[in-house]
Amino acid sequence: MNHPTLKGTNRYAAQMAPSEISFDDRDLSKRELADAAVVACRAFFTDPFFVFLSPDPVLRNQGLVTFFHTMLKHLGDNSRITTARDAKDKIMGVAAWLPPGAYPQSIGTQFAQVPGTLRALYRRPRALKDGTAFLNAMAKAHPKDPHSYLFLLVADPEVQRQGVGSLLLTEGLERADLEAVPAYLETQKEDNLPYYRRFGFEVVNDLRPVAGGPQLWAMQRPARR
Repeated sequence: MNHPTLKGTNRYAAQMAPSEISFDDRDLSKRELADAAVVACRAFFTDPFFVFLSPDPVLRNQGLVTFFHTMLKHLGDNSRITTARDAKDKIMGVAAWLPPGAYPQSIGTQFAQVPGTLRALYRRPRALKDGTAFLNAMAKAHPKDPHSYLFLLVADPEVQRQGVGSLLLTEGLERADLEAVPAYLETQKEDNLPYYRRFGFEVVNDLRPVAGGPQLWAMQRPARR
């Protein structure tokens, strides 16, 4: 089912992203899911968390594509995946949201994610242990009150810092405001903190679940209605 675009999204598209980039909320085909996973892989390839889990760049590239394809394919009921596309309809950015009440994901959804996660990390068993430690810490710190959860926000490196992320994030925050719920996210990059603060997020928790591993910041933005 397609989701209606919120009033004002076109205005944000004009102000925040290159003129050839537009917001899209159509359901993704199998091919588009694969394309979205590649964009996420490119965006997170140098992310400290994934470098820590998989230092070898070849294995990391293979694992990230598999991991993100699995997560996007099995995101759960009522989840939303939105994209930013260029004039040729190529996906240049992806946002994935879990609506209020959708976190934690259902047992069925979590089981559906297991095979792909194992394929992504089986060549480095230590990554499974460390990744699980991060997931457990994130789950423990996750807010219990209704909220909109930004599960993923990425822009292809070709168009980073050109407003693609802002285009996708703003639409999701407008929706959260209409539902009168806060928005919540995690980030592994300290450089992202000022960016998200521009949209009203503030750090509510910082985690370091694995000794020698990267820090993780949890951020929340209150509802504005």
